[in-house]
Amino acid sequence: MGALHEGHLSLIRRARKIAGKDGAVVVSIFVNPTQFGPNEDFSRYPRPFARDAALCRENDVAMIFNPSPAEMYAEDFSTFVDETALAQRLCGQSRPGHFRGVCTIVTKLFNILAPDAAVFGEKDFQQLAIIRRMVRDLNLPVKIVGAPTVREQDGLALSSRNAYLNSDERAQAAVIRAALLAAANAKKRDPQFLRNLVVHKISSAPLAKIDYVEVFDADRLESATRKTKRLHIAVAVFFGKTRLIDNIAIK
Repeated sequence: MGALHEGHLSLIRRARKIAGKDGAVVVSIFVNPTQFGPNEDFSRYPRPFARDAALCRENDVAMIFNPSPAEMYAEDFSTFVDETALAQRLCGQSRPGHFRGVCTIVTKLFNILAPDAAVFGEKDFQQLAIIRRMVRDLNLPVKIVGAPTVREQDGLALSSRNAYLNSDERAQAAVIRAALLAAANAKKRDPQFLRNLVVHKISSAPLAKIDYVEVFDADRLESATRKTKRLHIAVAVFFGKTRLIDNIAIK
């Protein structure tokens, strides 16, 4: 959605390696209105297109696809793509309709641009899982590649929304990564213990307001049990009006 940072540039560089010397890298920049809720930040979401374009040129991007909302959505637009299993929990529960908007716009972008491969960041673990499921279920001819989360020195995951944080919020936001690492390094793998540990750590930051902390099965995105083999933890935390997400695998 633009406001490119080092996390986005890492996706571009990954795509550049996949494309090889004979392939082209295309970046879509589109602040998608259908994935924002009625009280979310669509109107104020940063749109520094000239800066984004310069960064793309510096990173060997062949083309930027930057349509207007009117070009992507007719006035009487009425067709949506809706994944109905993985999208019900986590951010899907906190942001009803969000993933319907994501799936719809990604499908439209795939149809228009017809990429061989598309690179998505692992910071939004649920989004990546949903897009992979959508591509599988709809037999879309594109390879989905996940790329590791890029972080600030204190561990905060890079996000365009980090710019909304004031100095106090930014200083305390590092607690998210610290809490996840504490869970990953814990000797106990009991899901409830891990959740309580993360909640306790994040709650130590006075400005943090937890949206959710979930310990779940990484394959099905269902609540974890003691028998779950691939544990994953995802969190969403508000600092002021800014909602930040992050996640970690529990080995």
